[in-house]
Amino acid sequence: MLAPVVHQAETPTADRLIAVDAETLSAQLSQLRDRLFPPLAKKTLRPFTSGEAARLIGVSDGYLRQLSISGDGPSPEVGASGRRSYKLADVNALRHYLAAQPGAKSKHYVKHREGDEHLQVVAVTNFKGGSGKTTTTAHLAQYLALQGYRVLAIDLDPQASMSALFGFQPELDLSGNDTLYGAIRYDGERVPMEAVIRTTYFDGLDIVPGNLELQEFEHATPRHLADRRVGADDPRDMFFARVQSTIATVADRYDVVVIDCPPQLGFLTLGALCAATSVIVTVHPQMLDVASMSQFLFMTSDLLSVVREAGGTLNFDFLRYLITRFEPNDGPQTQIAGFLRTQFGSRVLTTPMLKSTAISDAGLTKQTLYEVGRENFNRATYDRAIESMNAVNSEVEDLLKQAWGRAA
Repeated sequence: MLAPVVHQAETPTADRLIAVDAETLSAQLSQLRDRLFPPLAKKTLRPFTSGEAARLIGVSDGYLRQLSISGDGPSPEVGASGRRSYKLADVNALRHYLAAQPGAKSKHYVKHREGDEHLQVVAVTNFKGGSGKTTTTAHLAQYLALQGYRVLAIDLDPQASMSALFGFQPELDLSGNDTLYGAIRYDGERVPMEAVIRTTYFDGLDIVPGNLELQEFEHATPRHLADRRVGADDPRDMFFARVQSTIATVADRYDVVVIDCPPQLGFLTLGALCAATSVIVTVHPQMLDVASMSQFLFMTSDLLSVVREAGGTLNFDFLRYLITRFEPNDGPQTQIAGFLRTQFGSRVLTTPMLKSTAISDAGLTKQTLYEVGRENFNRATYDRAIESMNAVNSEVEDLLKQAWGRAA
């Protein structure tokens, strides 16, 4: 009698197993977004209380109340309890209204650059992942938008973490030529910068989202360099200048561009550094991270010197090191922070970015500290985190003002 045939389950290949996991995770993330941001699964920014709006504009809450009662300027939304709330677009409209009043100091309200004030391009970078680079970039871009600047955020990291914070799910919301790669590629499919810029739920803040397509630039650039004829390319169109020349086409629309660089020293990062007018290097105060940053600085220096000799321009208004994920009660971290300040002096930003559960908790719903309400957290924890974040970003804002020749 023949024994029954036993069919064993076929073991999936590694590529198929990973693909199934990717599809499963993507579907779950999509469902999570649908639950968090109904009905259109798009993020929105909460309204601000009258007190918050007054602080953003730089006036008293009583003055805003007086404007509302007299019907001057944009009107806030008034709830059933009589409480006034303002959208960020209302805040910006009030800034313009107040700046137009006789005797008003317009720059106090509307901070747009004028005359010979050049576009500020801030590259946030580090060779090592996990240094708080994306958290820094997203919060800086949002802070500047809240202060009334016209901001463009560019996600140059193929992992697209900043894009996710702004509500984009790269594999679902983006197709071909939707990232900066579409505007800097070498072939005939290159598109204008305007085609890859998207508005966000933050009034005055646009974004160029990222996804895995950006990695194509790392593969296409060596082929382009190998195929080109010596002397045939305009230096302004070389790989290291493409980001700079592309941003220049929309420069009149913005005051500040903030770039989240990938955690590697490739062609994209070099392009961002050549486009930058200022650089922030994030560093986690651990010895291994500091040692890694040392190698990053050596490599960056060598590569940028080659770029300079090839015709690239490197003119930074400032270079600063930002200590991130800092725990003040951690003795070794305090020692490392002191070591960095000893070595680099004033090039280390005065205020470190504190490690906080408030930042992590906000990230669970793909939000930043500037998006969540204080009422959703332990008040002391939130206040400590937002105070640290504001101090860091205010220091960067002062550096931008100094580069423009304004009083900080």
